[in-house]
Amino acid sequence: MTTTPSEGTTAHTARTGVWFVGARGSVATTAVAGCAALTAGLHAADGMVTETPPFAGSGLAPLSSLVFGGHDTVSCPLPKRAEELEAGGVLPHGLSSAVRSELAAADREIRTGGPLPGDTRGEEELIGAFATHLLDFAHRRRLDRVVVVNVASTEPAPTDSQSSLPPSSLYAAAALRAGSPYVNFTPSTGLRAPALQDALAAGGLPHAGRDGKTGQTLLRSVLAPMFVQRALSVRAWSGTNLLGGGDGAALADPAAAAAKNAGKNRVLADTLGTLPQGDVHIDDVPALGDWKTAWDHIAFEGFLGSRMTLQTTWQGCDSALAAPLVLDLARLLARAHEVGISGPLPELGFYFKDPDGGPAALAEQYEALLAFGARLREAR
Repeated sequence: MTTTPSEGTTAHTARTGVWFVGARGSVATTAVAGCAALTAGLHAADGMVTETPPFAGSGLAPLSSLVFGGHDTVSCPLPKRAEELEAGGVLPHGLSSAVRSELAAADREIRTGGPLPGDTRGEEELIGAFATHLLDFAHRRRLDRVVVVNVASTEPAPTDSQSSLPPSSLYAAAALRAGSPYVNFTPSTGLRAPALQDALAAGGLPHAGRDGKTGQTLLRSVLAPMFVQRALSVRAWSGTNLLGGGDGAALADPAAAAAKNAGKNRVLADTLGTLPQGDVHIDDVPALGDWKTAWDHIAFEGFLGSRMTLQTTWQGCDSALAAPLVLDLARLLARAHEVGISGPLPELGFYFKDPDGGPAALAEQYEALLAFGARLREAR
């Protein structure tokens, strides 16, 4: 087995827990299966930025030290879910069998989330139960720390009149109570609920988010700076997403789609200085499964008002794009926690549509990420 950069340069022996909210979904299943495959030397670490040379010696937890668990409200076990993803072409042929024991071990650590239909528990009781699951996981598995990563389906943004915490914020509050670093890879509210701000400030925990940048917005964060740098005026920027699977079904809800689109538009507004005309449409096409097609149409003006267009098409597998990023983030947050870094991490904006501050252009975000890796390395 080839030694990875992180494993070959550190004597790190700590065990790190990765607790997925949405643990039986496509992204979490792909991450667990992928981590097992990389640990066994079955596949290369394509897509994992933390396995590239700039992060050698940063003290990141080896992939072999990661222990998985999580919350979910569905019952399909991870080995079965992996078989379904393999049949859909998301996982390579034979992988679900090759890493079945690792998937089963992770599935045994999945606890029922909530609130479920008819659940009579109040917010405090739900948060307490979720936090107990986290603490029990860390104790039983003798983990040095547990990073909570939200990869659940997108929920609608809370309304101004809504006083109760949305489910994503219940899980985020449980992470705070259990002393766990937190990553929000979804557009859902999570730690950004106003009611959690005092506890967040007092917790002294590193956290990062929101909404993973895997496809259309990744490309936007590269193209938008190009127009600015070449002094080309963007008149309109429209987009369409066709996708299936759980995300497609969740985003068929207009309120959930609006929460998703807010992050997609942020990179344009931040980079261009204003939000150009045009909307992003998200269409649920169940037959596409975990595969997504994203099309953008950009209208811009050049010298002497000459009008031109650029069209792009991105076709990708959402889970295969997202899984290496959530593994990256779990390792980076665990290391930050280990060396005493706390609070929001704008240096990780490279991974998000709606980051906690920092630049919007991907090249600048990458430089900030490399600097963060160097900071972790110097903290050893």
